[in-house]
Amino acid sequence: MNYDTLYYPYPSRRMAVYASNGIVATSQILAAQAGLDILKKGGNAIDAAIATAACLTVVEPPSNGIGGDAFALVWTGGKLYGLNSSGPAPKSISAEIVREAGYNEMPRYGWIPVTVPGTPAAWAELAKRFGKLPLAKTLEPAIEYAEKAYPVSPCVAKFWKSYFDDAAKELKHEQYASFFETFGINRNAPEAGQIWRCSDLSKTLISIAETNAESFYRGNLADKIHAFSKKYGGYISGDDLEEYEPEWVEPININYRGYDVWEIPPNGQGLVALMALNILKGFEFHSREDPDTCHKQLEAMKLAFADGSKYITDSKYMNVKVQDLLSEAYAEERRKLIGKTALEPTPGQPMTGGTVYLAAADKEGNMISYIQSNYQGFGSGLVVPETGIALQNRGSCFSVDPDHINCLEPGKRTYHTIIPGFLTKDGNPIGPFGVMGGFMQPQGHVQVVMNTIDFKLNPQAALDAPRWQWLKGKSVTLERSYAEYIAGYLERIGHNINWTLEPNIFGRGQIIWKEENGVFCAGTDPRTDSAVAAW
Repeated sequence: MNYDTLYYPYPSRRMAVYASNGIVATSQILAAQAGLDILKKGGNAIDAAIATAACLTVVEPPSNGIGGDAFALVWTGGKLYGLNSSGPAPKSISAEIVREAGYNEMPRYGWIPVTVPGTPAAWAELAKRFGKLPLAKTLEPAIEYAEKAYPVSPCVAKFWKSYFDDAAKELKHEQYASFFETFGINRNAPEAGQIWRCSDLSKTLISIAETNAESFYRGNLADKIHAFSKKYGGYISGDDLEEYEPEWVEPININYRGYDVWEIPPNGQGLVALMALNILKGFEFHSREDPDTCHKQLEAMKLAFADGSKYITDSKYMNVKVQDLLSEAYAEERRKLIGKTALEPTPGQPMTGGTVYLAAADKEGNMISYIQSNYQGFGSGLVVPETGIALQNRGSCFSVDPDHINCLEPGKRTYHTIIPGFLTKDGNPIGPFGVMGGFMQPQGHVQVVMNTIDFKLNPQAALDAPRWQWLKGKSVTLERSYAEYIAGYLERIGHNINWTLEPNIFGRGQIIWKEENGVFCAGTDPRTDSAVAAW
């Protein structure tokens, strides 16, 4: 990649990191170092990613866990592979059941939003197909941190306390007692620098490691999940777990100014990022600091989200084809809607025809873009006793409207927010990238891709640059470091601008690019406890 400068036009706490043997970037330094240690012990980038991901369930539990979902894009042997390890709704639940329980929308806590966890299956599947080391080896760092303890890092402590504060108000039923016992210290969230350990989590990780995750889906851990669900009238069962398998999928892409931008196909929302970029490539952008650049980015993002909300769900239930949504003709029709003032987003009609992210690369040419999440913080608030398994609340993304494409049905996967990204050029890998953070993720993908390709920022500068987030309608939130003249322009043409000093709503990302000489260049987000571990 050719960058305009090796230094930064934006305030930064970091410089880009260069390495030639191997590199791991993620949101927590202990996890990044765990991945690098596995590389040094003979593992490849996929092994390093598994080690890092497992470690993140221990050192950053308010963002992800064993009871969550995962996706990956893997470059190996000259080809890009996609893994969808998100789980479906249990077979015993439906939108009708939820409505009869008195809900007009999916709740955040409890058994209703619990879907089958896919994270342990992702680790096992990646190790089996592309890893060099067994899970028993790659999960060692996570097991050690869970058993022997570690000091909690600052941003993790902040997320932890935020979830605990809400949970203390909302989670009064005895079924939630295990959450406070497992993830609290005297029923309080740990503070930054405080030592935390969880021997139950260590035992669970050992079981997953020794059985290649079989125990989670068809063994003693599955039995514990089933018993906990049955005791409190939950919907997830041993049969749901036993029948689960992750799915290898063909990644989807668009060409953006000579680069191919890759995402996982639906049920993930990576399609939203690609639709936005497909619209934006029809414009010329000369400066990131031009207010009209931000305006057009926001308008394209609105249109893409409107389509995503209408059309994205489990691919087996979609009533339009991905290739139609990504066609040049459809992008042109959507592009024509962008004018000089802010619009209210509406979906088009194409012609038919609390997450963690990590990136890793090694000198053998393997690269991986990986993401896993419980969705909101610790998830449903339900922790399987004596296991440390916090069950995700990914089902919160379902609709209970029977006419909505993403309506809850038994065995159906919901619209999914977590998305790994990957960049190639002329059939060669440039590298993995990602920005975590719910519905901020495709917005973050669009911004870092354009920062890289249009504005020639290196990975660290591309992540440091001030971000915007479209919320709904004409409402936009800007990071406080955004230029005020840009905000003024946006307000004059009809955008409703909000400012915030809170960095975490703008996502937390990592990038690794491979240079022409084979050297890796990486950046990691200054908005969190992130780190690049390099060799």
